[in-house]
Amino acid sequence: MATGAALSIDIKEKRFPLLSEPLFRGLALAVEPTSLVAVLGPSGVGKSTLLRMVAGIDTSFAGRIDVGGSPAHLARPPGFVFQDPRLLPWLDATANVQAAGPGVSPAAARELLAEMGLRDFATALPHQLSGGMQRRVSVARAIALKPELLLLDEPFASLDDGLASDLQGLVLRVTAGHRPTTVLVTHSPRDAARLGDRIIVLSGRPARIAADIRPDIPRDDRTAADHRAIAEALASRIAALR
Repeated sequence: MATGAALSIDIKEKRFPLLSEPLFRGLALAVEPTSLVAVLGPSGVGKSTLLRMVAGIDTSFAGRIDVGGSPAHLARPPGFVFQDPRLLPWLDATANVQAAGPGVSPAAARELLAEMGLRDFATALPHQLSGGMQRRVSVARAIALKPELLLLDEPFASLDDGLASDLQGLVLRVTAGHRPTTVLVTHSPRDAARLGDRIIVLSGRPARIAADIRPDIPRDDRTAADHRAIAEALASRIAALR
């Protein structure tokens, strides 16, 4: 089983043609293998763009991003979980997990679905699954090829509190069991407080690291009260950046 790779981000500058100022400037971050880093920031600051850069999809920037010592666009493909599950509607849950790549057998896909609590839905089509179930299938697909790097782009957005909490618990179990290096971008201080070993707060544009927080209480030891206290402190920091 693959385990997480070190991630090194050194963005000198990232621009978009229609923006008068850079999206990012002077953003440097080193992420330890197997850790889970949550990235927060004001709306529109470029959190999802940052994930595309880390994935090696967007290479039009000055600087360098390395995954396991290799440039991101040459490294092993990461697992990616989006806000929209992006399941193929004509394939059942098992085949959607297999769509991760040619090395995923039906048996391996069904085993992952069972890990997601979807043992009885392996032959269900996406329209037969609830929104929360569809996101569980997308998590299974993301880890099917045992990635060294797992990227989570607002995976809990638009879910009610109960479903979001269930999916967060699933992400914690998956990352503990499969041990990828994980980067979560979220608009929610509560998500970051529950999931992040380390929490990065981005400034407004041009974005840089405004705060790099390692909570005193280890993630697995935090209580609901700890989550609230950390989230309130994060929300205050973000409000001050607007």
